[in-house]
Amino acid sequence: MKNWATAAMMGAILTALPPATGDDVGGKAGWVQLWDGKTFKGWKANENRDSWKIEDGVLVCHGPRSHLFYVGDQAPFKNFELRVDVKTTPGSNSGIYFHTRYQDQGWPKYGYEAQVNNSHRDPKRTGSLYGVVNVLKAPAKDDEWFTETIIVRGRRIIIKVNDKVVVDYTEPKGKQPGKDFTRKLDQGTFALQAHDPDSVVYYKNIRVKKLD
Repeated sequence: MKNWATAAMMGAILTALPPATGDDVGGKAGWVQLWDGKTFKGWKANENRDSWKIEDGVLVCHGPRSHLFYVGDQAPFKNFELRVDVKTTPGSNSGIYFHTRYQDQGWPKYGYEAQVNNSHRDPKRTGSLYGVVNVLKAPAKDDEWFTETIIVRGRRIIIKVNDKVVVDYTEPKGKQPGKDFTRKLDQGTFALQAHDPDSVVYYKNIRVKKLD
């Protein structure tokens, strides 16, 4: 963000978008639920699938590294607003990838990661556009549900936590990705991250609205 005034202005504009709650989900106003709250239908975990469980309508990630990719009919996504309800536990790390692709193992090579981490030893906190724009003070708390929002329009990425803008980044024209990974906007799907056996993170109410 260039300065606090710009951030405040953008926050006011973006919060004018309708929230993905209540009647806005289920197709109205363009919002779609990506997870049914009961099964893994439309989602595919890669390595260490046992790191993912469903308990009382909540996705729980706890175990060795694994990524849960959305592989349902709504993909791919280019311009969108994604809203996810998240709860972290002390010392836990996770993330939400976007514009990524399914891969059998390893950290996702394609797309960007919106960080989920309020107190893990990694100093990049919740809402960071990981490795690109890093948030160093956690905007949310462990053991409390919060909403993380990712908005992509063209080359612009906005990340909000509880409707507060924490990242506003425009990808430079002509960006050339490194040979080992591709942190570049294109189109793709989403993936949730189980980071390590000591991390326990909860997800629910995963909803998206495609934008023109």
